[in-house]
Amino acid sequence: METRRTPAYLALYERLRREIIEGDYPFGSRMPSKRQLSEETGLSLVTVEHALSLLCDEGYLEARERSGHFAVFRKGEGFLPAEVTPARPESRPAPEREAFPISVLSRTMRRVITERGDTLLERSPPGGCAELRGALSRYLGRARGIRTAPERIYVGSGAEYLYGLIVQALGRERLYALEDPSYEKIRRVYEAHGARTALLPLRGDGVDSAALFATGADVLHITPYRSFPSDVTASAAKRREYIRWADRDGRVIVEDDFTSELAASPKPEETVFSLSERGNVIYLNTFSRTVAPSLRMGYLVLSPEMRELFEERVGFYSCTVPVFEQYVLAELIESGEYERHIRRVRRQLRRGGA
Repeated sequence: METRRTPAYLALYERLRREIIEGDYPFGSRMPSKRQLSEETGLSLVTVEHALSLLCDEGYLEARERSGHFAVFRKGEGFLPAEVTPARPESRPAPEREAFPISVLSRTMRRVITERGDTLLERSPPGGCAELRGALSRYLGRARGIRTAPERIYVGSGAEYLYGLIVQALGRERLYALEDPSYEKIRRVYEAHGARTALLPLRGDGVDSAALFATGADVLHITPYRSFPSDVTASAAKRREYIRWADRDGRVIVEDDFTSELAASPKPEETVFSLSERGNVIYLNTFSRTVAPSLRMGYLVLSPEMRELFEERVGFYSCTVPVFEQYVLAELIESGEYERHIRRVRRQLRRGGA
């Protein structure tokens, strides 16, 4: 069986990222020049530049004109000095993106109707159809760096429904901390289910460090990639800071990964879920931007511990997504059409400089 080799730029990116995280290049230190790295690795300057660009995009490095690249990742103890806390950038309108091809969608729908027949009239299992959960499990592994079993994926009718499910599973007696500003419906749904919320100021690289570690919240709801409406993306150091905050027993992170698949970078954005080792991060995503707003479908990815809790407290609910739509999405993923669309959008964003 043929195995896909890791592209050279990604292999260099992973090596340098590991060395930065392990402290070989401490905060503020200058990296070897592009020419040095090229000579050392035998890779072209273009390949080296690509790897360094990805590290800059994720907040591990900073490019300084005429000076080279500098490490800006710090492990720390959860706090950044006030004078280096970046200011929040101005919000800007989201760029126009290529719509999912209606011809592909309609062709897939016809094929599902023809091939599935009467099974489309059956009730969906509580967490979603096995075909969709299996397709999502494989997709997340190859495209998002998330390794999960199909049974740890819960399918539901959009983000708002899933927010409510989270409150019911974790408990309304907890205090839920949210980014400020953030998508207004997150707060409204949590409060509609009886939960208390706290707003934490959002800075240029994520939630304000002092506010994060001072909060009495037990649940932190974050949108690490391009938080709406501020467009703030959490830096690499900030994502690990979130994990350190959640080290105390009983704390949970809800990672709302809205639109991260539509990043201009050819490499998927790093998820907090994949970085965590404690099993206390809930990953949430939807298809409203990657396919269509009319497709009211989202999903949660749970650790084994979280899955047990969800099964106990909300496992009796019927799945709220029709089986027809689940089979259609499973077919789009398995046929490769979904990922081809993602790649088209990324190329468009890179050409447009978004």
